[in-house]
Amino acid sequence: MGDNNKKGNAFTNNPIVRAIGVQKIVVVLVIIILALFFSAMSPAFRKYPTLVSLFDYSYYISFMAIGVTFCLITGGNDLSIGTGMICYSLFGGYLITKMHVPVAVGMAATILFGMAIGVINGFLVAVLDIPPFIATLGTMMVTRGLGSIVTGGMSISWPPANAANGWFRSIFKIKGDGKMLPVGFLLVLFLVIVMSIFLNKSRPGRYIIAIGSNKEATRLSGIKVVKYQMLAYIISGFFAGLAGIAYGATFQSIAPGTGAGLELDAIAGAIIGGTSMTGGVGTISGTLLGVFVMSLLKTGLPFIGLQANWQQIITGLVLIVAIFIDVLKNKRAERR
Repeated sequence: MGDNNKKGNAFTNNPIVRAIGVQKIVVVLVIIILALFFSAMSPAFRKYPTLVSLFDYSYYISFMAIGVTFCLITGGNDLSIGTGMICYSLFGGYLITKMHVPVAVGMAATILFGMAIGVINGFLVAVLDIPPFIATLGTMMVTRGLGSIVTGGMSISWPPANAANGWFRSIFKIKGDGKMLPVGFLLVLFLVIVMSIFLNKSRPGRYIIAIGSNKEATRLSGIKVVKYQMLAYIISGFFAGLAGIAYGATFQSIAPGTGAGLELDAIAGAIIGGTSMTGGVGTISGTLLGVFVMSLLKTGLPFIGLQANWQQIITGLVLIVAIFIDVLKNKRAERR
């Protein structure tokens, strides 16, 4: 009788598969297939500079995706992270290059600005009970305009690597043996480990998951839902600010009014990695894997001759498929 009630099959019931997660294994296979496909289609894709470009793109998307994962797990969202990242990066770069503050101060200000917007998002969603889509859509527009106001509509550049205060770029990329080494991936891995422990082992992390699983039951159990729901958006703002630093370190110039759409890459990465749009389910390690799927698509599609418009179409289709899989998983869970 017990055997008949077992769910799944030999593969899904394998202890190793259960420990890692079926979706993570599938995403790893997708990464391998995409890498092999682009390598076979274009010899140029196999060159070392492509690997550096792949990591350059993944840094700021990874940071945004880690942060927004917490919002998604609560059953919410944060659409402000794309334009917010650009706004925070413009603000920090302006302080450093125009106001001549120390780089460390500019970096701290960049992160604090992101956290301030996170507080506003959390207040709108948790306290005023405004739907997350509407609340963060509003702050997305606000941050897009603020970036232009801060710089007077002018592009901003963070200090170059060869400048005395350009040391911050070595956090993400250093030169060794004549090649640029993407050392920033170590920072990304470190933060993935730290935030995974926070989400799964700490009390605030477990409360954030509980809110997404059943908000009302969590409230009735005596947990301060408003506090921990706000915390999710503050974390998202923190990582959007960190993404702003990574963006400033990756690109030579930052243009005001940009960033719209980058939040979708981060959200797509989280969903592909197994975070549910309905909340209560998600892992930071899965989000990182999902980001690499997006990074491979963004980096590899130009090598097979697809222009920007086609890249957006394919990225959109990938997002739709990921959401559809999430819907199927939720329906299956409801039937059990």
